[in-house]
Amino acid sequence: MAITTSTSQLPTDAVRRRRILPPMTLKLGIGLALTGLITLFGLIGPLLVGDPSAVRDLGLTPPGNGFILGTTQTGQDVFAQLAHATRGSLTIGVVVGAITLVLSAFFGVVGAFVGGWVDEAFSLFTNVMLVIPGLPLVIVISSYVPNKSVWLVAVVLAITSWAGSARVLRGFTLSVRSRDYVLASRVSGERRWRILLVEILPNLIPLLASQVVFAVIFAILGEAGLSFLGLGASGSFTWGTMLFYAQNGLSLRLGAWWWFVPPGLAIALFGAALSLINFSIDEIINPKLRSQTRADRKRWGMTREQLKHAREETA
Repeated sequence: MAITTSTSQLPTDAVRRRRILPPMTLKLGIGLALTGLITLFGLIGPLLVGDPSAVRDLGLTPPGNGFILGTTQTGQDVFAQLAHATRGSLTIGVVVGAITLVLSAFFGVVGAFVGGWVDEAFSLFTNVMLVIPGLPLVIVISSYVPNKSVWLVAVVLAITSWAGSARVLRGFTLSVRSRDYVLASRVSGERRWRILLVEILPNLIPLLASQVVFAVIFAILGEAGLSFLGLGASGSFTWGTMLFYAQNGLSLRLGAWWWFVPPGLAIALFGAALSLINFSIDEIINPKLRSQTRADRKRWGMTREQLKHAREETA
């Protein structure tokens, strides 16, 4: 039996919003807004604050009295440190995302498209890199490199994180490669590089974007964890190093919440924003995910009673 609740019976405002706004607009908009604000703060903030390492005779001063977020145990401005730490963490995220995009696309997409022994060799190398743990590698590098820069930490995180994305891209490329329009392009005599760039790569753009966003999340959280353990970049400010210094300064025991809450909150907000963007991209790749959300029911304007009645009629 057909569902009796039709579009014409739904509230006018709900139908209008459903027609105008895509299903993932709210989720994607919140994610992009938070990401844009944090990125803007990381770009402009360091230009508007003073030296984050300047020591003053104002240890553990709470917010106010000329300091927006108070001072550390040695009188350093927490807000200035947060501005520079935001730029440092975003730099690591961007570098890891770019390297992951290049390596995963090369070993995953190109290898699967070429096929043969090239695909086998690329797949073997990807599997080897997939089992190399990142934390022990950073520990070994930190033993031999006393002064680790932000760039070095980013490269190490990227080298140990691209293999998973390459496996995902390889499987999707193998599926796209066997589709009819790709086979038709080969039969018509199109060049292989044009088939890859024109026929296959556009289908991979949403998946590539999702993998890059996931790599950025992994990089920022990974760097924060390493820095919290004292294995991060030395001589640079990141969200992780701020938490490390706050831990060593006994900020939690002394009640200096303004020292450790801002970097922790920044990590949580930026991770949540990127996760919302990633979820929206997943819904673009797989539209079936949209039908299972509460937001979808609200856009249709169906109450719980209407939804229950529709399920009873379709049972």
